[in-house]
Amino acid sequence: MTGVATKQAYTRAEVRRVLKITERQLVQWESLKLIAPCREYGFKELLALRAIVKLRHSHRPATQIRRAVEALSAKLGGSTDPLTDLKLYADGKRIRVEIGGRAMEAESGQLLLDFDRGEISRLLEFRAPGAAAAERAQERERRATADYWFQQGLHLEQSGAPAKQILEAYEKAVELDPNAAGALVNLGTLYFHAREWKEAENCYRRALAADPQYPLAHFDLANLYDERGDRTKAVEHYLSALRIAPNYADAHYNLALLYQGAQQPMEAVRHWSAYLKLDRASQWANIARRELAKLRASVVVPGSRG
Repeated sequence: MTGVATKQAYTRAEVRRVLKITERQLVQWESLKLIAPCREYGFKELLALRAIVKLRHSHRPATQIRRAVEALSAKLGGSTDPLTDLKLYADGKRIRVEIGGRAMEAESGQLLLDFDRGEISRLLEFRAPGAAAAERAQERERRATADYWFQQGLHLEQSGAPAKQILEAYEKAVELDPNAAGALVNLGTLYFHAREWKEAENCYRRALAADPQYPLAHFDLANLYDERGDRTKAVEHYLSALRIAPNYADAHYNLALLYQGAQQPMEAVRHWSAYLKLDRASQWANIARRELAKLRASVVVPGSRG
């Protein structure tokens, strides 16, 4: 159930190293209000800094970049962040902006200022590709933050933190990303242990809706039905887990118990045998051998030797 954490924030030192800039440059850009002063930078701030660095590499002074940003923000009503939502580039000694496939001078804003209200509306529509890119960036950042809270939940579980703290971490992950199957399954398991069956089932089913090929979600849902005495649904979901992951040892083990309790010895033997091929040394393997021996003693099972 573990995953790789996505980078959430970059320290000033990391930003300087990645973008190959100095602390003095960073402080200057902050003083010009090109970027807000902070100790850590998120994805959007990193995009803005990359845009500044690109313009500086074209020998455009930071003060000129500031004038261009101010002109664009003023004319577009402050509804966009030019550094992240628009394409700015140096053209000789000028800074230009591309909007809707049209190149205009950004620093003075002269061409923009010549447009009437209808033309400005068209320009705002032309911003759609840039806005879409910004939305995609925000979506990536949101998912990254959701993964951060998922990892926090895992860490809290491993450190033995109170259930309430663990629950809150997974809930934040799911709030940020409703399709976070891993967080939904772990949240469901917390509800399961609290015997809050309805909430647990809801989480497991949401996880399967997000990822129908998630064997753990099927397995945990099967455990829930088994606990509630619904053996038919339990078998259904254990088998679904095995269709996705044929070597899912715990699913074989639980199915063997269910079939044995339902007086279906042939199926029980099949799953005990499958389990023992995957686990030969644990205490659960010893139980599996004992139960398999009982079945062999009570019925003749062709080819059940092993």
